[in-house]
This record gives sequence, structure tokens and C-alpha cells, in this order.
Amino acid sequence: MVPKRASATHLRLVGTEAPPAKDAGPAGQLGDAELVALARDGHADAFEVLYRRHAGFALNLGIRVQGNPTDVEDIVHDAFIRAHHRLTELRDAGSFKAWIGSIVVRLVRSRLRRRRLLVNLGLGASEPVDLDAIAASDAGPEARAQLAQIYALMCTMPADDRIAWTLRHVEHHRLEAVADLTGCSLATVKRRIARAQRFLSEHFVAPYAEETP
Repeated sequence: MVPKRASATHLRLVGTEAPPAKDAGPAGQLGDAELVALARDGHADAFEVLYRRHAGFALNLGIRVQGNPTDVEDIVHDAFIRAHHRLTELRDAGSFKAWIGSIVVRLVRSRLRRRRLLVNLGLGASEPVDLDAIAASDAGPEARAQLAQIYALMCTMPADDRIAWTLRHVEHHRLEAVADLTGCSLATVKRRIARAQRFLSEHFVAPYAEETP
């Protein structure tokens, strides 16, 4: 189940799909699978188009999962470098967008876990939620307050539970896609989402409703 008054629609999140940058040149007319094939053969312009096409998506994904833009640009840059070096590992060339998303998720996860460890050791402070980065420009005060509460609560969750819940209920991915993005089994994803939802149900001040299948 999800918060009845705290869904992404009610909270007026920034658009979950960033408009891709305009592809330049002939390579811009090709699909991802063709671009991946060319990039594997050493065509740098093909990978540049992949970057221009999906960097906005990767950046927004990282910000929404993390709750603020701190270091997200560096994370996205690192993700694309890793993807470029590991293109031969991508089995389905047409799924480049989902693949780069999974790399971003893993990098954000590592950062969240490091940050939480530092906080627990008294060596750092929790990072504040950046509402301007994750809320839509027309979000009202109540929606922003609800959004701030949800992200503040998620900051106290284990990173794995937080990420799974965000991918499911903020990004609106199917459970199978959440499993692919997080690199774990479907059963594990369901357990993580359930734990996160129970925590939110116990602490969120607004009423909750059962999720519609």
C-alpha cells in the first residue's frame, strides 16, 4: 500500500521523465541498439548520442532516489564512464536506458550507505531534502510538506528498502523492473518494499490506503 495523500501525483514531484536532449547528426536518428553496436565498434559519436539522450533521465533518477542533487552529477558521469567501459556486458543492446539506470541506482545506493555509516559514527550529518530539486514548480505548501515528510522518513530507512520503495512508488516501475534496477530477486524486492511501507505507515501523519493491484 502507499500513502493515500502522499503519492507522486498528489505530491507534485518533478516530472519523472526528463525530456531528452536533442540528438545531433545522423547518429541521432538511430535507436539505442544501433548506437550501442556502433559504440562497441569504437564510434565515439554514437556513445555521445546515448549520453545526450539519457543523461537527463539518469540525473532525475539519481536526485529522486537520493532526495537531493548533492554529487548526483558526478554519479551520473561515473555511471556513463562505467557503461562505456562495460558495453560488452550489456546483453540486450536495446535496453541501454534501463541499464544505465541500474548503474545509477547502485552508485546512489553506495553513497547513501556511506553517508548513513558516517552519521551513525558521529562523523557526519544527514543531508537535508532539497524540495526545490524534487518538487514540481506548482506544488503547494501542503504538498511540499508531505513530500518533505516522506523523504525525511526515508532518510532513516536502510538504503535498500528506501531505494526499492522509491523505484516502485515514486518512479512507478513494475516490480520486475525494480528487481532489475536493484540487481536482486523479485521476492527480495517485495520484502524491501513491504518493510519500507510498514515504516511509513507507522510514522506518516496522513491516512493510508491499500495499493490497487
